[in-house]
Amino acid sequence: MAYRYLWTPLELGPVTTRNRIVFSAHLTNYARNGKPTEQHAAYYGARAAGGAGLIITEEHSTHPTDWPYEKLIHGFHRDVIPGYRAMTDAVHRHRVPIFAQINHNGGQASSMFSRLPVWAPSAVADPLFREVPKAVTQSEIDEIIAGYALVAEHCAEGGFDGIELQCSHSSIVRGFLSPATNKRTDSYGGSLFNRTTLMLQIVAAVRKVIGSRMALGVRICGDELIEGGTTINDAVEIAKLVEASGQVDYINTSIGVATASLFMIEASMHIPPNYAMFIPSALRKAVELPVVGVGRFKDPLQAERALAEGHCDLVGIVRGQIADADFAAKARAGATDDIRLCLSCNQECVGRMGLNRWLGCIENPRTGREAERSAAALAITHKPSKPKRVMVVGAGPAGLQAAIAAARNGHSVTVYEKEPHAGGQVRLAASVPNRAEFGDMIRNQLTECKRLGIAIEYGVGVWPGFVDEQRPDHVIVATGAEPQRPWWAAAEAHNVCDVRDVLTGDADPFGDVVVIDEVGFHQSTSVAELLADRGCTVEVITNGMVVGQDLGITLDMENWWMRASAKGITQTVELVPMGMDGVTLSLLHHPTGTNVTRTPDWVVLATHASPVEWLYLDLKAAGRSVERIGDCVAPRRAHAAVVEGERAGASV
Repeated sequence: MAYRYLWTPLELGPVTTRNRIVFSAHLTNYARNGKPTEQHAAYYGARAAGGAGLIITEEHSTHPTDWPYEKLIHGFHRDVIPGYRAMTDAVHRHRVPIFAQINHNGGQASSMFSRLPVWAPSAVADPLFREVPKAVTQSEIDEIIAGYALVAEHCAEGGFDGIELQCSHSSIVRGFLSPATNKRTDSYGGSLFNRTTLMLQIVAAVRKVIGSRMALGVRICGDELIEGGTTINDAVEIAKLVEASGQVDYINTSIGVATASLFMIEASMHIPPNYAMFIPSALRKAVELPVVGVGRFKDPLQAERALAEGHCDLVGIVRGQIADADFAAKARAGATDDIRLCLSCNQECVGRMGLNRWLGCIENPRTGREAERSAAALAITHKPSKPKRVMVVGAGPAGLQAAIAAARNGHSVTVYEKEPHAGGQVRLAASVPNRAEFGDMIRNQLTECKRLGIAIEYGVGVWPGFVDEQRPDHVIVATGAEPQRPWWAAAEAHNVCDVRDVLTGDADPFGDVVVIDEVGFHQSTSVAELLADRGCTVEVITNGMVVGQDLGITLDMENWWMRASAKGITQTVELVPMGMDGVTLSLLHHPTGTNVTRTPDWVVLATHASPVEWLYLDLKAAGRSVERIGDCVAPRRAHAAVVEGERAGASV
């Protein structure tokens, strides 16, 4: 019980939470045909079983005009109620309260799915959807309010303990609250008091429906981070009006606008933890209502400190509990070191949402699959009748995950790693200062390996004869990939190196450096920043339309641009390398067919690697029980390595 503030109960109106850890609302893309699924129930149930004090579901749409993304829960249809009951039953089974967040996204949406005009307070186009909305009339405002009341009624019938009104980062209510999007001249526009009218009318309508038996909360934005938008001073006054209504039990907080400054809402590891704490701190000083703080809480110590210092009354921990459903239970048991810390990499949670895929986690292959009863899942709970001796070759993320899954099933596992450290490419990626948290993936895996009694032998190369000597029952090869010099770079050009050579220290580029980005992710941008910090003049060249194009998926693009500009890094697009003779780098501008050259001191390659597959092929040819996983199958990103490692280890 090291965290005494975290484990203090708290009353939210008629609901009492047994601790202060909130699994706050976030999108999952688990819905089908507008209805919640059994995956929703299993997902929230797992976090309740893991000790969360309060679950708040993803948003439930309140009106047919609100359909900004495909897999949205349409709370205005009665056929959602059975799914609601499945969710609430799954959470209540663990004596944890569950609230439903209800919302209308307003102008932050598209008419693509609904084929109806997008509604908003004013005809101000959203910067992401770029669709001019219809300014709602009084009768349509009445319809919006009635929609909230209807969904609240469905939620009550579905067994929820409370309602949260999303009035923060993506909401028609946010649109009314913000002077940037509310240009009305009637009683809903102009002064701050007028702009809160719709919110307070919705509060009253929902409270009338749910009565005093359910809790009611409002989530508001403390700073929209856009020109002319809501500021912290506005948010404080809005919170005071919410409290003065006498109908609300708590206030949740947010930062940014989901379609303009999303990179600050779901911040990656480049943004410091607790970065948004000024918002709940300011609101808590202004109101007596309990306030929820959010903003990249990685571990229980950070959450405890926020509570102890009086910044908030509850702490919203989302990605931490996506990565580890047992986050709260482990913290309560004092097993903080066993928590699978979130990396804030955004690759499989936020990133998958942006690609219209279901929510997962780069380091937890079970996230997003809680409802599945696949053969691999069954293997986890059923020990084999005869444990096997399993040899894993390579202690990168694929090999370590395979070892974990196999040992969890009762097999005797030994991992062999030729380097003196575990981690493979993840360890190198984390050696860049602003990517250090990525190394938590390996730390988490090594902690689990230690718990399971997995032996790891470092500095040991493996070849077929060594395998014959050890006589394992099964071999899992996770030997990764190695740099491959592209065809256009002459072998005798000694001023050409791979990103990995820079990170290991095998190469020390100086002067004018060109970084070639053919991968479109952190490899090129990280090494560019590293070299710029060392005093190099850096230009990143890509054959794509934007440098590091996949950084947009993980919400790293905006901050990369800001840092690159501050460090004087040049970004040049649509150039294809055609040759490098050691002095001159020849490039083709493919849209125009023109040729250009550079004469850098060094060229650093963020290009495609080649799988190290010889060991697997030799063992396979010798008739060994063997399989390969990760980059030695095909060089990809860390999530693929972890997923394949889990499958391979669980199926032994």
